[in-house]
Amino acid sequence: MGGPGFRHDQELFIAAQVRSDRLRQLFHQSVSAVFGSFLAAIMLCGLCWERVDHRIMFGWIGLLSISSLLRILMFATYFRSPDNERTPQRWERTYWVTLMLSAGIWGAGALAIMPANDLLAQALVMLFAVGMSVSAVSCYSSYRYMTLASIGLVLLPCTTWLLFQPSALQVGMAFAVLVFASFVASATRKLSEALETAFRLTREMEQAHHISTHAAQTDELTGLKNRRAFFERAQLLLNDCQKKRLPLCAVMLDMDHFKHINDTYGHQVGDQVLRQMGVVISTCFRDTDVCGRMGGEEFAILLPDTSIEVALEIAEQLIRSISGVMSGPVHRISASVGVAAMEMHDNDLQSLMNNADKALYRAKARGRNQVVVSE
Repeated sequence: MGGPGFRHDQELFIAAQVRSDRLRQLFHQSVSAVFGSFLAAIMLCGLCWERVDHRIMFGWIGLLSISSLLRILMFATYFRSPDNERTPQRWERTYWVTLMLSAGIWGAGALAIMPANDLLAQALVMLFAVGMSVSAVSCYSSYRYMTLASIGLVLLPCTTWLLFQPSALQVGMAFAVLVFASFVASATRKLSEALETAFRLTREMEQAHHISTHAAQTDELTGLKNRRAFFERAQLLLNDCQKKRLPLCAVMLDMDHFKHINDTYGHQVGDQVLRQMGVVISTCFRDTDVCGRMGGEEFAILLPDTSIEVALEIAEQLIRSISGVMSGPVHRISASVGVAAMEMHDNDLQSLMNNADKALYRAKARGRNQVVVSE
């Protein structure tokens, strides 16, 4: 369980979970970005209304409206889809495409409405572009390169244009934006790494808790539920069957002459026999059945939604499967089985298990290696 292969599989599993967590946070954090970027463009056009050609403004807003509608449609499809379809493989590329389209339109539009001879308006446009960059850090922080790409598409067109202008003030403004962008890039890297570390630690803690819980509920030798876990799960199953008025059967199994096996061949062989019993029981029953080791060589199984006739057939098949097991020097293994069905007047699990246990002891008294149904 703790070998290199297992640890590698766990790492791959946690990495996949972290990637899914990043995608989930991306979609939940960035819904407002669609409306924010569109609103920012409307406000910028309003502030520059008297300085810029209105046809350029309307063209920009029109293209931005189309890209925003595409993103809204993507969000609606994502949130309506079932959880098992919200995978990074399906959604990351779609998100990249819609975001790059929207950011590219925003950056190109900001450049298009940049007045050539109005420093105040130029500063206003750059202020909005920088504001868009800050919002990108908060909205797309779980994806570092997505954040940087969107910032670049928004800032670089106007910044590049300013760098080649004759005014020292314009060039200085461009350099100031580039310095700001470098700090943003550094902060984005640190924030993205911190988020990934937080996601990873959360998943590792969940995995460790799952492993420890499973270990606390599992019989180490057979891999079945231990006595405490069996009765906890069995009580829930009984309540569910009573609520839905479904039949429920109990099977009690005790290996024949197990003390003789231990005394003759040693406890290591006895343990091997018990391991094989765990395998046989696991393969003979359904996932919905509850199987557990009660202690020593005694096992119990609950069969929900199963009639007594079907339970008897299953128990007889189990006897045949056990008789075919060979473990080292032990050439013949057998078990006695008792089967009982839940009666309508039974209100507790103990009475059902007691009836199966009494049937088990009658199977022992009748010569072992057989199934007896509770009277």
